[in-house]
Amino acid sequence: MLKKLTVVCLINFLIAALMGLTMRLAFISPLNINYRFLTHGHSHVAMLGWVYLMLFTFIVHFYIPNPKKVYGRLFWLTEISVIGMMISFPLQGYAAISISFSTLHIFCSYFFVYRIWKDLGAKPFFSIKLLKTALIFMLISTIGVWCLGPAMVIAGPSSPWYQIAIQFFLHFQFNGWFLIAVLALLIKQFEKLGLLIDNHNFKKFYQLLIIATICTISLPVSWYLKHVIFSWINGLGVILQLGALGYFIKFMRPLLKAFWLRTNLIAKHGLRFALACFVLKIIIQSFSLIPEIASISFQIKNFVIGFIHLTMLGVITGFLFAFMPQTNLIRNTLKWFGFGFYLFLYGFLGTELILFIQGVLFYLQIGLIDSYYQILFVLSSFLPAGIFCILVGVYKNKINNNETTTIKTT
Repeated sequence: MLKKLTVVCLINFLIAALMGLTMRLAFISPLNINYRFLTHGHSHVAMLGWVYLMLFTFIVHFYIPNPKKVYGRLFWLTEISVIGMMISFPLQGYAAISISFSTLHIFCSYFFVYRIWKDLGAKPFFSIKLLKTALIFMLISTIGVWCLGPAMVIAGPSSPWYQIAIQFFLHFQFNGWFLIAVLALLIKQFEKLGLLIDNHNFKKFYQLLIIATICTISLPVSWYLKHVIFSWINGLGVILQLGALGYFIKFMRPLLKAFWLRTNLIAKHGLRFALACFVLKIIIQSFSLIPEIASISFQIKNFVIGFIHLTMLGVITGFLFAFMPQTNLIRNTLKWFGFGFYLFLYGFLGTELILFIQGVLFYLQIGLIDSYYQILFVLSSFLPAGIFCILVGVYKNKINNNETTTIKTT
C-alpha cells in the first residue's frame, strides 16, 4: 500500500536524522562511536532508504495505474538492503557485509529501471521524458561505484581517482537521478490536472539542464585534478544551468498560477519552499565561476555540508513532502503533517544559516561562534522531531482512512 510504504520510507528518514543528531552530539559530549562509520550509515540511509525508496513509491503510484506484485516484492528486497546498510555501516564502515548490502541495492535499482521503463512504454508526456532521463542518470551514477574497487587496488583510497569515483556517484545521484526525478513528479502533477505546458520553453529547459548536469561534474573533478579545462567546462555548465532556470521559470509561472487554485495551503508552502531551494541551489552553484570560491567550497566543510543539505533536505525532500498532499496520505491528518513540516522547515533553515555563517567565519579566520556546537545540536533536533510528526500523521491517516492498495505487496 502507498501509505504502508511511505511509513517505511519515513522511518528510514527518521533513523537517518537521528544518526545525524548523534553526530552533532559527538561534538558536545564524548560518545563511544566511530564517527566516520556513523557518517557512512547516515548518508546511505538518507539517500537510499529515504530518497530512493520514496521516489520508488511515488513513481509507481503516479505512473503505474495497476502495478504488479513485483513492485511490492522489489520494494521489500530493497528495504532489506537498506536495513543491512543501516546496521553494518555504523558498526564496521566499508567492509564485506556493508558492501554486500550496497551491491544488493544497486542490483535492485537496475531491476527497478527495467520494470519501470517497460511499464511506462513510449507515451509522449513531458514528465515521462524527464523520468526516463533521471533513470538513465541513476544507471550512469553507479559507474562510480564500480570504479571504487579498481581505484582502491590500483591507486589506494587516498588517490584522486578513488575520490573522483565517489564524487561521480554523488553528483549524478543528486543532480541527475534525484533532482530530475522530483522535477518529473512535479510536472506529472500538472499533467494530472490537464494543465498545458509550453513545449518550446520546456524543450529548451530540458536540453540545457541535461548538458549542464554533465558539464558540472567538472567542479568536483577539479578538486583532485588541477587543470584549467575542468574550470572552463564547469563554467559552461553553470551558465547553461542559469539558462535552464530561466526557461524553467518561463514555463512554470502560468502552471503555478493555475495549480495554486487547486491545492491546499500546506502543499503551497511545501512547493514554494522546494522551488525556492532549487533556485537558491543554482544561484550558489553559480558562484563557482569565481576560482577562489570554487576552491574554498571544497576546503571548508561547512559549505560542503550546507550545500549537500540544501540539495537533499531543501530541494529533494522539499518536493517529496510537497507531493504528499497530492495523494490521500494525509487527508485526515493535515494538522500533524503541517506541524511536522514547519518543525522540519525551521530546523532546516536554522541549521543552514548557522552552517554557512560559521563557514564564512572560518574563511575570515575569525573562529567559532560561541556555543556553536550546542546551537547546531538544538536546531538539528527540529529535523527528526518534524519527521516524527509527519510520520505520525501518515500513520494515523493510514488507520483512519483505509484506502485501496496501490502497490501490491503480496
